[in-house]
Amino acid sequence: MPEDSIKYGTSTIAEMTNGIILAHFEKGLYAEETSYQSESELEQTMIDNLVSQGYERLAIRSNEDLYANLKIQIEKLNGITFSLEEWNRFLQEYLDAPNDGMIEKTRKVQENHVYDFIFDDGHVKNIKIIDKKNIHNNFLQVINQVVGEGTKRNRYDVTVLVNGLPLVHIELKKRGVNLHEAFNQIHRYSKESFNSNNSLYKYVQIFVISNGTYTRYFANTTAQNKNNYEFTCEWADAKNRIIRDLEDFTKTFFEKRVILEVLTKYCVFDVNNTLLIMRPYQIAAAERILWKIKSSYEAKKAGKQGAGGFIWHTTGSGKTLTSFKAARLATELNFIGKIFFVVDRKDLDYQTMKEYQRFQPDSVNGSKDTKKLKESIEKDDNRIVVTTIQKLNEFVKKNPSHEIYDKHCVLIFDECHRSQFGEAQKNIRKSFKKHYQFGFTGTPIFPENSFGGDTTSGIFGAQLHSYVITDAIRDGKVLKFKVDYNNITPKFKTAEKEEDEKKLAALEKKMLLHPERIAEITKHILKVFDTKTHRNEYYDLKHRRLNGFNAMFAVQSIEAAKLYYEEFQKQQENLPEEKKLKIATIYSFAANEEQAAIGEISEENFDVSAMDSTSKEFLDKVIADYNGYFKTNFSTNGYEFQNYYKDLSLKVKDKEVDLLIVVGMFLTGFDAPTLNTLFVDKNLKFHGLIQAFSRTNRILNKVKTFGNIVCFRDLEKATQDAIKTFGDENSVNIILEKSYEEYIHGFTDEETGAVIKGYIEICNELTTKFPDPAEIVRESEKKEFVRLFGELLQAENILRNFDEFENFERIISERQMQDMKSVYVDIREAVFNSQRHDKIGGEYIDFSDIEFQIDLLKTDEINLDYILALIFEKSKGNDDIENLKSEVRRVIRSSLGTRAKEELIMDFINKTKLSELKNTDDILENFYSFAKKEKENKIKNLVEEEKLKEESRRFIEKAIGRGYVEYAGDELDRIIPPTSRRHGAREKKKESVLDKIRNIVEVFVGI
Repeated sequence: MPEDSIKYGTSTIAEMTNGIILAHFEKGLYAEETSYQSESELEQTMIDNLVSQGYERLAIRSNEDLYANLKIQIEKLNGITFSLEEWNRFLQEYLDAPNDGMIEKTRKVQENHVYDFIFDDGHVKNIKIIDKKNIHNNFLQVINQVVGEGTKRNRYDVTVLVNGLPLVHIELKKRGVNLHEAFNQIHRYSKESFNSNNSLYKYVQIFVISNGTYTRYFANTTAQNKNNYEFTCEWADAKNRIIRDLEDFTKTFFEKRVILEVLTKYCVFDVNNTLLIMRPYQIAAAERILWKIKSSYEAKKAGKQGAGGFIWHTTGSGKTLTSFKAARLATELNFIGKIFFVVDRKDLDYQTMKEYQRFQPDSVNGSKDTKKLKESIEKDDNRIVVTTIQKLNEFVKKNPSHEIYDKHCVLIFDECHRSQFGEAQKNIRKSFKKHYQFGFTGTPIFPENSFGGDTTSGIFGAQLHSYVITDAIRDGKVLKFKVDYNNITPKFKTAEKEEDEKKLAALEKKMLLHPERIAEITKHILKVFDTKTHRNEYYDLKHRRLNGFNAMFAVQSIEAAKLYYEEFQKQQENLPEEKKLKIATIYSFAANEEQAAIGEISEENFDVSAMDSTSKEFLDKVIADYNGYFKTNFSTNGYEFQNYYKDLSLKVKDKEVDLLIVVGMFLTGFDAPTLNTLFVDKNLKFHGLIQAFSRTNRILNKVKTFGNIVCFRDLEKATQDAIKTFGDENSVNIILEKSYEEYIHGFTDEETGAVIKGYIEICNELTTKFPDPAEIVRESEKKEFVRLFGELLQAENILRNFDEFENFERIISERQMQDMKSVYVDIREAVFNSQRHDKIGGEYIDFSDIEFQIDLLKTDEINLDYILALIFEKSKGNDDIENLKSEVRRVIRSSLGTRAKEELIMDFINKTKLSELKNTDDILENFYSFAKKEKENKIKNLVEEEKLKEESRRFIEKAIGRGYVEYAGDELDRIIPPTSRRHGAREKKKESVLDKIRNIVEVFVGI
């Protein structure tokens, strides 16, 4: 049978049973028990289960005991005996080096787990702290209630020791308690005791949190963007069924082989010093690829039908990490000659190279051209070769009888869309006689959306694993979509509804590119932009204070991109500078425009010379504008255009560009979590539609609740069809957000059956139960108020995305809202400052099942300039200073960002003759001058009081400039005066100084 007529079967593959991800999970009967279980009972049950699974129960409570046990375990693992002097030297030199922090400890576990130690008699031996080659040599123990000393004394719940090192730590809460409590507790321990001197808990790789009913795990990392609760994971089986109950989780995740493989095989410590732990579906896919390679090799199927397969993992689920790990594990198979990671375009090539090098430097060989590719192939190393399908095809043509074709080679195709189904793919497949071919896709081509062409399974073989968009939304790994179908240009409706490509081409210039339509759509985008992107709301990202999100605008053609770009410039011409959107565009010559008919997004390349002169001239103008914005120096010449692409990519990810107009570039394979809105004036179908929509639904924080899609073409049927193709009949309810009316009036969740209160009901309940929040006295009432007000914040955060909400007649006035926010923050502070449950009339009021919606509260920040302008306005002709102070104090206390500045602002009012100030500029100048002197005095007093070193002034000023104090690293350590380390005295001193610096930073940040 000729190669190009092969059609691989689509039947279910044989079930793989030897992986760590269970093929099929059955929930245990104990999960149905209804009797009350205290936290200590939960802890004991977990320990008993671990012991029954072969863990040793160890009764130790102190740091000294931990070190003593560690010595015994390291000796046992390596078959040696240390003298006391040798042991202390081993600790000093390697295992517990004095300046090691959490990052250095993680590097030892993940990368440098073997150390060449010279014994006192001169002989050298490789000392392992973990055996990665034979994981069953590692010894597992379980301990609980160990006391950690640091700036505070903490008692830890359950810890799993691997060869004496605490590599997994579990924090438990009783059933019913909000899981965020356990998450927050771990972060508190990290600050107070885990990372103190001589703490072995710096070695922890994985944290597990559970309240018995729900259980999650996450990596120990300092990366702020990975430190949100949203980035915690649930364990699951190969069919993506979640394993939530602690007893089920213990029997699966903590099965000895599973936890050891997760620690040794399925973690990645990247170049940013971020520890990544793979999710169950990623592990399942990597395992199945490895299993398929081995089983095909053993069955002598290499290069034949069915030697590979494809992985269907939805866009945004971390396919690059999965493919990287599968490729890395395949390099360890001794019969494999070379691993190729094949991508389709230069932009993806660049992204994948960067991503792979981020996961592990020196793990890949690039291929800028065919000559470099040939060199990479001929290198005798186990690096992965990253190349494009075009370059690999060129290599095949130029080297028809290369020796690599006779070696066993793994070909992994990233995002195996239709462009990889052509002649190049066939040539590669024919040449590599012993290939194992795998494809990753978020949107497979099925018979129903193939339009008579090849399907994904027809090219790559059977589906090995799936994790579809409904799975990802359910798990909170991606967001839902909120789709607006607009009718803002009724006279052009016929053209907007047209699907026939030939008719569309005829209508393009006459109607779809009509100046009136372009102007109306541009006007609408400018009108709704702030609402859709939450532009007037604030959140923190990577220690930066950002206002809102950014957006992309997908248009049909280069001509449309030009017209829209010019119209935006025209309509923004007279806007004040701070109101103007920073707009950029990018496109290049598109070779296959006709692909739009079948829903594919046209593949663009970087060959600007192929463009017509008008398009190139316009692109020159666009890049010149960009250079003016950002003080760069890009052009359309050669590599400069690629550099423009790369810089633009980073600027969009960092939210420095507000709106990016695109034709095809960036609509697939581009990941920017700050992007939350896609405006669409382009016909999209099936996989192209899901790919484009998915640019907006990456998780980021609580403020970003879904991806906004704003359509200017009639894409309603296309959206429904695409969702049914990549989900099922019921997927629409899971993938698309509810309507405005449902959020206003309430609805019943079809998935869970839960009744969700509408905004009106929440507002009425709040104002009826708490007409004056300041009068709330009873603790039970405070708890009820916090719960209801949290629901209000969540409802408002969602409703702000709806245009209709702008005209909604508010039930709660602005003043009432400020009072409620102030009380809400007061209660939160009281709860957090209290180390015990408040007791009223013999009743304990437990706030542990309540989550304070602080991220949502921060979005409405009242800034300092607003407060100062208010002081100026209220002081005009008003001699009642106390009344003025009371009014201003109310506004200050309703905002988290200005609360810490209350005393400073009150001092300013008391010490300033407000009546002499002529305008708001005067009050701003006076305040900032006053605040600068106050800041200098506070820093001077702190330095003298704590006897800090001279460089401390620079350290504090730097912290104020950044808005936070850097605790990690040795900068803080260097400014502390000499202090004894005995009994944790230096740590306590450090924490005391840190608290005082934090207070100064809170008051003077932004001034």
